[in-house]
Amino acid sequence: MKNPESPADNLLTAEDDALSLSCDAWRRVMEGLGEPRFRADQICQWIYGHKVFDYHEMSSLSKSLRERLCGTVLMTLPILIQDRRSRDGTRKYLWQMADGSRVESVLLDHGGHRTACISSQVGCPLACTFCATGTLGFARNLTPGEIVGQFLMMERRVLDAGLGPGINNVVFMGMGEPLLNERNVFESIRALNHPKMRNLGARHITISTSGIVPGIEDLADFEIPLRLSISLHAPNDELRSRLMPINRKYPLSRLVEALRLYRRRTGERITIEYAMIDGVNDAPQMAYEMAALLDGLDPYVNLIPYNPIPMRPDLRRSPEGRVKAFCAALSELHIEFEVRKERGADIMAACGQLAAVKAQGPVR
Repeated sequence: MKNPESPADNLLTAEDDALSLSCDAWRRVMEGLGEPRFRADQICQWIYGHKVFDYHEMSSLSKSLRERLCGTVLMTLPILIQDRRSRDGTRKYLWQMADGSRVESVLLDHGGHRTACISSQVGCPLACTFCATGTLGFARNLTPGEIVGQFLMMERRVLDAGLGPGINNVVFMGMGEPLLNERNVFESIRALNHPKMRNLGARHITISTSGIVPGIEDLADFEIPLRLSISLHAPNDELRSRLMPINRKYPLSRLVEALRLYRRRTGERITIEYAMIDGVNDAPQMAYEMAALLDGLDPYVNLIPYNPIPMRPDLRRSPEGRVKAFCAALSELHIEFEVRKERGADIMAACGQLAAVKAQGPVR
């Protein structure tokens, strides 16, 4: 197995992969081709603004430049293998990358806005016991272009269908641990946020992590003030290490210390994700443990109905009564929370269910 904390195994260099190029890198490419720097801004507008990925269709560029670009910078896009739609409107996309690797991403429709849930790795090295992705093992990190490509291809499908202005939010909550692919994830965020590229506001971008402490510390100093979400799922080390083996490397004391650093440096509120698993982590006493653990952080807690996976038939969703008792404890402790509404579970698109399965049915 490759080391998931090593630099990404890029299929293409930054000078080859169009979607991995930053705006400044595009300007350097233009200078190398003897073109004015503003051509880079035009190209970025075509790609990120108009979702045009064929150089020949970029009509504001000269024919000569369009032909040279075709032989200089490859436009390598994820190939859509499958598009599945849930009863609630959630869509799950199965993408194939240039080397044949497959990942899934999800588009959530909230009525007035849309959220893209995108993947950062092929598989995942963390092996959380309740997550389908963790059963796949780790293959490799996605490049910045492969990460950005998921978002752009989903957004183009929204626009082509005439479903509104596009995608409003992006969450790095798909396959993989984003902070174990920190360099490429940060580069993809810079592209999505850059005013000459996608221009997605910082407050519309969320990284969800299982608790990679060095990555959280780096995020505290990142130039773009992103939102941070922590997959907690247990309020003590003994249980969390059983559910999430990464806790043995970064125990709760270190995680909370990093969260305090992030909160102090950014002023941003932290979201805590907590999957409610029947008889495992849903006792009211654990709400009190959580409150003690996170004291002073003023977190916002998302209680997630556990989403079943075939690999763990022994794990079940907490029944309504146990959820209500847990909520009552949180209310008594003055912790702000919500019980998240289930989305996409009927197509295995909910939290913890992504596993890049073989396509079942045609692309729609």
